[in-house]
Amino acid sequence: MPDFKPSLVLYTADALNERGEAIMSQYPEAETLQVAQHNRLPELGMNYFKVKSDVLVLGKLKTQDVKWSGRSSDYIAPSLANGCFGGCAYCYVDRHKKINPITLFTNVEEIMATVDRHVHTLAWPKPANQTDPTYWTYDIGCNSDISVDYGLSDGIRQVFEFYRDHPRAKATFATKFVNRDMLEFDPQGKVRIRFSLMPSHVSKLVDVRTDSIEKRIAAINDFYEAGYEVHVNFSPVIVYGGKQWRDDYRDLFRQLDEQLRPEAKAQLKCEVIFLTHNQWQHQANLAINPKAEELLWVPELQENKRSQYGGWNIRYDHQLKAKMVEVFEQLVGQEIPWCEIRYIF
Repeated sequence: MPDFKPSLVLYTADALNERGEAIMSQYPEAETLQVAQHNRLPELGMNYFKVKSDVLVLGKLKTQDVKWSGRSSDYIAPSLANGCFGGCAYCYVDRHKKINPITLFTNVEEIMATVDRHVHTLAWPKPANQTDPTYWTYDIGCNSDISVDYGLSDGIRQVFEFYRDHPRAKATFATKFVNRDMLEFDPQGKVRIRFSLMPSHVSKLVDVRTDSIEKRIAAINDFYEAGYEVHVNFSPVIVYGGKQWRDDYRDLFRQLDEQLRPEAKAQLKCEVIFLTHNQWQHQANLAINPKAEELLWVPELQENKRSQYGGWNIRYDHQLKAKMVEVFEQLVGQEIPWCEIRYIF
C-alpha cells in the first residue's frame, strides 16, 4: 500500500465529528486549514502528483443520492470518499476536478442509513440478475479506491460490517491496490472485490502509482480464502499494435489460469469495458504523462461521443469495436473458459 503521509489536511467544520478528529490525529505534523467546501479547494501551488501525495481533505457528504447502475452493481451508493492516491491516465474522476486529492467523508453513519432506507424500498426477495442472484448490490467505490481508503479511516471497515450483516444488501468495488490489512476482516461473501487487470507493460504506463498487475493477480486467492467474493475487471481494454493487444491479453489470461486455485476460479467472473477517453484529460496528459497518450488517443480508431456531463469523449469506432468485442470474447473462451463475462461493452 502507498505510504500516504499528508503534509496538509484541509477540512470543513462539519467534518470534524469524532471520526474526523480521529483521522486528523493520525497526522499530528501536518498543517491544517479549514475550508468552506470540500469540493472547492484553494490553489495549492502543487503539481498533479504532489497534491495526491501531500494533501488530505475531510468533508461531509451532503448530497446522498443512490443511483441506478445495472452493470457492476444494481446501484451506486453515496460516495465514502473521492479521489485516489493513484494517477491513472484515463481516470474519469480526475477529469471532473482541477485538483483531486483524497477526500474522506466522515458522516459514514448517515451514508449507511441512506442505503438502508433505499434497499428497503426494493422488492424482496430480489429478482435474480447478472449483478447477483440473491442480494441488492451497491458499488461503494465509484469515485475512489476503497483499498486505499480502508487504511485511512475506520469508517470503511464499519461499512464492510454494515453490508456483511445486512439481510438484503451486498457491497462491491473495483481496486488497483492490494491492502492486505483487509484480509483480517471476514466479509462472509458479502463484499465483492474486483481487481482491475490489463497487460502488465500497459498498466505500468497508464496505471500510474498503483500496485502491479502481478501483485493484484497474486492477491486473488488470498482474498477469496479470507471470505471475499473476488471478480476481475478487464478495464479499460486498450487496443494497440495491430494484433499485439490480442497476444498480450492471451498471455494475461494464461497467467490467471496458472495462478488461480480451482475454488477461486469457480466463483470468479469478469467485467469488460473498452476504453473511453476524454478531450480535457488528453490535453492534461500531454503535460503530465505524454507517453500514455500514444496508447489512449488514437483518432484513426476512435469516434467522438458527447458525455452525459457535456464533455467530449472519444471511444473506439462502433464498427471496429464490435469486432474487438468479438475477439475478446473468443480469447476468453479459448484461454479461461471458466470465467463468465458478466457484461462487455
